[in-house]
Amino acid sequence: MTPFILIWGGGDLATGVALRLYRSGIRVLVVETNQPLAVRRSVSFAQAVYDGETQIEGVKGKLIGEPSEMSTYWNKGIIPVIVDPVLDLLGEFQPLVIVDARMRKRYVDLPLDLAELVIGLGPGFVVGENCHAAVETNRGHFLGRVYWEGSPEADTGIPGKVQSYTKERVLRAPAEGDVIAHAKIGDAVKKGDAILSIDGVRVPAPFDGVVRGLIQESIRVRKGMKVGDVDPRLETFRCWTVSEKSLAIGGGVLEAILTKESIRSKIWTR
Repeated sequence: MTPFILIWGGGDLATGVALRLYRSGIRVLVVETNQPLAVRRSVSFAQAVYDGETQIEGVKGKLIGEPSEMSTYWNKGIIPVIVDPVLDLLGEFQPLVIVDARMRKRYVDLPLDLAELVIGLGPGFVVGENCHAAVETNRGHFLGRVYWEGSPEADTGIPGKVQSYTKERVLRAPAEGDVIAHAKIGDAVKKGDAILSIDGVRVPAPFDGVVRGLIQESIRVRKGMKVGDVDPRLETFRCWTVSEKSLAIGGGVLEAILTKESIRSKIWTR
C-alpha cells in the first residue's frame, strides 16, 4: 500500500494541514461525515462532500466513493475526500499517520494503535492517552507547537479578535431548523443585513463587513450552533485563502510527522 496520511475532518484547520502536507509531497486522504458542518466552506476540503469537488489555493479536492480510488487521484495531483466517519477503511487500508482534526474540543477516547502515529489537534487531547502527539490550536505564543507530553491549552470559547470584535463576529443559530442563505461567502454586508435565516428567524450582520464563512444551505442545525462568520475588514482575499492559523497548525503536524524517523523513512516512498 502506498504510504499516506489520513486527516480525520475536512474543515478549515484540517485543510491547512492537508495543504501543508500536500505541498511537501506527502499523500493525504481527507475523511468526513456525510453532512459536514464547516462554516469557512470556501477554504475547506469538506465542501467536496456537497459539490463533488472543490479547489483551494489551486489544489483540487475530489469526493471518492471507495478508498481504493485514492491512488488514482494522488497520481493526478488531487486530494481525495471520502465519507467514512467511523474509519471503516482501516480494515483494509492502513495509514502511516492519523491526524484527528475534527475539533471536538473535548476528550474523546481514541485507541493509540489506530496508526503508528496519532496526532490530535487542540483541546481534548492528552498525549499518551488518546494521541501520541498534539498540536496547539489556540492563537498566541504557542500556536502550532507540538506537544509530546501533556495537552494543548483548553478551549477559551472566545474567537480571535479582529479589530475590536471577538464573539460578535460569529453568527449562531437562533433556533433549530433548516438554513436558508440570503448572502454568499465574499459578499459585503451592512449592519443589520440578513445573512441567513433559520426556522423563519433572520440572522443579521452584526456590523459592516464581509461574509467570511457561511454554513451549507438547507442543512438542519441546532440552536446555538455556529453558522457564519463576518469579518470587519473589507478585503475578500481572506475568504478564499487558508488562514495563517491553519497553516501554522499544518506546520506543527508536519514537524510531528518528520520527527519520527521510522515514518520519515517511508513517507515519500511509492
